[in-house]
Amino acid sequence: MAMSKTTNTYNRQNWEDSDFPILCQTCLGDNPYIRMTKEKYGKECKICSRPFTVFRWCPGARMRFKKTEICQTCSKLKNVCQTCLLDLEYGLPIQVRDSALKMKDDLPKSDVNKEYYIQNMERELARSDSGSGINSKVGEPNDLLMRLARTAPYYKRNRPHVCSFWVKGECRRGEECPYRHEKPTDPDDPLADQNIKDRYYGINDPVADKLLKRAAAMPALPPPEDKTITTLYIGNLGSLTEQDIRDHFYQYGEIRSISLVPKQQCAFVQYTTRAAAENAAEKTFNKLILGGRRLTIKWGRSQGRQGPSIGNSSADIFEPVPGLPGALPELSNNFFNLEPGHIPLPNMPPPPSLMVPPMFGPPPMPPFFFTPPQASAFATPGASSTAINSTAASTVTGESAIKPSVHYPSQDPSRLGATQLLADRQE
Repeated sequence: MAMSKTTNTYNRQNWEDSDFPILCQTCLGDNPYIRMTKEKYGKECKICSRPFTVFRWCPGARMRFKKTEICQTCSKLKNVCQTCLLDLEYGLPIQVRDSALKMKDDLPKSDVNKEYYIQNMERELARSDSGSGINSKVGEPNDLLMRLARTAPYYKRNRPHVCSFWVKGECRRGEECPYRHEKPTDPDDPLADQNIKDRYYGINDPVADKLLKRAAAMPALPPPEDKTITTLYIGNLGSLTEQDIRDHFYQYGEIRSISLVPKQQCAFVQYTTRAAAENAAEKTFNKLILGGRRLTIKWGRSQGRQGPSIGNSSADIFEPVPGLPGALPELSNNFFNLEPGHIPLPNMPPPPSLMVPPMFGPPPMPPFFFTPPQASAFATPGASSTAINSTAASTVTGESAIKPSVHYPSQDPSRLGATQLLADRQE
């Protein structure tokens, strides 16, 4: 039930008067020097219908003027901004915060009960310092809220509204128009229809529904089944050093080693215990920002699974693919002293360059029709003929005793160039 400032002044002592509003950084704007207008009991609170002090200001250049929408008592009850009704700690809608912290809204909805409840809560807030006893759960850390929370103010929310005359093609102000000359959003979009009371009570908030669906689709980092893995992969390091990584990750547990790979801009942090590694992965996954860069967190791989193990009898045996050659034979002639596990070589004789050719006898001597130059001139003809006959006999005996195998092409009787050997064999 709304109360006028002129009539029904019996409850005027409960009207709110304040010196400065409760605002978030986004609503204040990026300008550290702003001017505000203060109007005492200027409007009624849109939640409890009590008159309160209204503040109005411009958050920056080319931004629209903003003003407080709810009183400070309602703002302290929910720990929200008086203008945008977003949580002061995380910058999220009330419905998202309450669902993450599992808080129940016990604020009455009827006018009489609401006025009585607000008066009682206002007395408690006056006795306490800053309302810490009212919503103590708001300050508790929560993984979902940390992932959805904004890390910087979103000043785009302070832009002017769309010019309705420009949409109809009737705006004549041009660049001097304080409103945006842009195409409006789809009227069927659920984000275009927002009720301030629904947002405050945390029901039927389209923005909160969108954020909750985004949170459900967010990737997770489950720990690996191998309990021996205590290593985390840290990616997208940029110019971060090993000391920067150590200074941040030591808070989760004792670090055994840090391996930095500058070429890949990544590092591997190994903890002494599995519990410390799981704690670090849970606290840093998808929300760690160091040096202005969002780091990529993954679990490291087990060293036993990085490569195929040799001699693993428990490995799965698969059927051979038809059409492919069979397995290579085992290594039998280990000429190069290769270690076990090398590529096996086929069972084949060594190359000709590594074989020692057999020792052949002297080639047959052709019959001489003249005295050799090295023979003595004083030798008798009988002696010379006897020597020649003995040499020829020894040659024939040597040929019959040693029958060399064909090794070089010139030794093959069927090839050109071996006519002399063929003639000798025919004789």
